[in-house]
Amino acid sequence: MNTDLLSLFDADEASVQAVLRETLKNADDGELFLEHAQAESLSFDNGRIKGGSFNTDQGFGLRAVAGEAVGYAHSGEMTLAALKRAGDAASAVSHGHAGSYAEPPQGTNRRLYGAENPIGSPTFEEKVKLLTGIDAYLRAKDPKVRQVTASVAASWQVVNILRADGHRVSDVRPMTRINVSVVVGDGDRQETGSYGMGGRTSFGDFLTEESWRFGADEALRQALVNLEAVEAPAGTMDVVLASGWPGVMLHEAVGHGLEGDFNRKKTSAFAGLLGEQVAAKGVTVVDDGTIDDRRGSITVDDEGTPSAHNVLIEDGRLVGYMQDRQNARLMGMKATGNGRRQGYAHRPMPRMTNTYMLSGDRTPEEIIASVKKGIYAVSFGGGQVDITSGKFVFGCTEAYLIEDGKVGAPVKGAMLIGNGPDAMKRVTMIGNDTKLDTGIGNCGKAGQWVPVGVGQPHLRMDQITVGGTRA
Repeated sequence: MNTDLLSLFDADEASVQAVLRETLKNADDGELFLEHAQAESLSFDNGRIKGGSFNTDQGFGLRAVAGEAVGYAHSGEMTLAALKRAGDAASAVSHGHAGSYAEPPQGTNRRLYGAENPIGSPTFEEKVKLLTGIDAYLRAKDPKVRQVTASVAASWQVVNILRADGHRVSDVRPMTRINVSVVVGDGDRQETGSYGMGGRTSFGDFLTEESWRFGADEALRQALVNLEAVEAPAGTMDVVLASGWPGVMLHEAVGHGLEGDFNRKKTSAFAGLLGEQVAAKGVTVVDDGTIDDRRGSITVDDEGTPSAHNVLIEDGRLVGYMQDRQNARLMGMKATGNGRRQGYAHRPMPRMTNTYMLSGDRTPEEIIASVKKGIYAVSFGGGQVDITSGKFVFGCTEAYLIEDGKVGAPVKGAMLIGNGPDAMKRVTMIGNDTKLDTGIGNCGKAGQWVPVGVGQPHLRMDQITVGGTRA
């Protein structure tokens, strides 16, 4: 497909640009966002194909920014008439506003991922064969397996971003993902384990036999661990978080609070704290959209700003926020390449990319050995956070008791409860093994979903509230 999306309009570029200039003549900022997106998914459950889908969507979103106000209109109809109607609606916010149209973002020649469309390769038949193979492999591996669910999904998004000053940016964004979930049982008891992996690549790396077997083995291992788990204790205790996916707690409890809009509006627990100590010494948190092929990476954000390696907390001190163009301008700061949107029907806002904590100098073994009695949280499921207060709740999908410095029995039903800024001050040991998740993160905000990455090293956090089922 031609990735010049202006060719989809029933008018030439000069006519489109004229409408854009007229719409934004009194605005402080704004752009025309064009999108063509394809998505495919296939799921296999309990020995049969459960579902499959393929969809294509395309359209435009036109935004005008005037001070704190935003006018936004969108359409799936790529016509000059639809664009003019959208222009009339979006420009309403700038009537009577004497805006000075902002300078365009500085571009780069960097590309973080390929442009190949992963949909259609491998073929439908090959994907069915893969999912059938995963099911057969797991059922043959252990008689306790009662149900296997496996899925593959791919998407391909083309975006063009046009400004009234003639500046134009394009990006082509592939995405793939594979997930495996296993239910095991022993008598009346059943437990679940899961594993997923993905990124902005073709399916090639994930669909090798070695790769999918590793994912299937991990899902089964987690399920069997949970089958042996005892009820989690409740109380205040020391907690060790594993590296990788447990960084989702950092994403929720701290990351959202460092997005620019919440801080401009002073609704974040971190508002007004730039330059202050908000975490323990040694804690450094970054948001980095520039890592090759990662799920959360973006060559440019959805306003056309190149993504960046942004330090948010350095040695425990708050040094930066994640910004889109509007909030950066209103706060007198620089846009950081974090202006993201779900698609053309949505306006951009500050969002995370790949958010993680940097390594310290302790080994995982040292950290675990330092705990007399506590919980070792290896994997998390869902979590919730209140941005204003910073309070969070997270459920563990794989966790263990720590007794006398050794990992003991697995536990089920463990919930970590706390306050983001407070929890960051309770970090007392930081591992030397930072790693990112396996490429499965999605982030929701204001009704919009975008792909993200999370990560961290092993951490010790002292005196965290653990919700469980026994005292």
